[in-house]
Amino acid sequence: MSTGMLLAIVIAVVVVVVLIALALTFFRRRRALRERFGPEYERTVDDADSRLAAERELSTREKRHDKLDIKPLPDGLRERYTRDWDDVQNEFVDRPEDAVHDADRLVTSLMQARGYPTGSYDQQLKDLSVEHGRTLEHYRTAHEIDLLSTGHKATTEQLRSAMVHYRSLFDELLLDGGQTPHATA
Repeated sequence: MSTGMLLAIVIAVVVVVVLIALALTFFRRRRALRERFGPEYERTVDDADSRLAAERELSTREKRHDKLDIKPLPDGLRERYTRDWDDVQNEFVDRPEDAVHDADRLVTSLMQARGYPTGSYDQQLKDLSVEHGRTLEHYRTAHEIDLLSTGHKATTEQLRSAMVHYRSLFDELLLDGGQTPHATA
């Protein structure tokens, strides 16, 4: 076998090994994004022009999130939020629409206390998706019902459902460092 032929075989093998390594890295990254974002991964893929564009978007969210100063709540503040949630939940009996609006404001306040920016709802979704992708659909659903209730178009059952959905995200945001969230009602 000539030196040229041997060199061509070695180069071909090296190219194949590099391509396999790149493919493995690509698929590991995709799997990591799926695991981290949960259902939000598929939602982003469905909304994007391509899977690659969606994965770029999710990576951008991760980078932005890494720059945020997300922090656990001090015990006293966590207890205050727990009491505030109890008050909102009790308000539901007599004023369900007001309670849903207050639940939305309380979740937003809790997000801000944890260090999440709270200016734009769409940006809130993106920022929350990095650590809370599995409960983000709860927030979306609750927020949609809250908007319906602003026009007095939400049924009592929808309002009750919004409270349950807000509670899912509230408990997750309240949960820091493995501590148990407030018992659900």
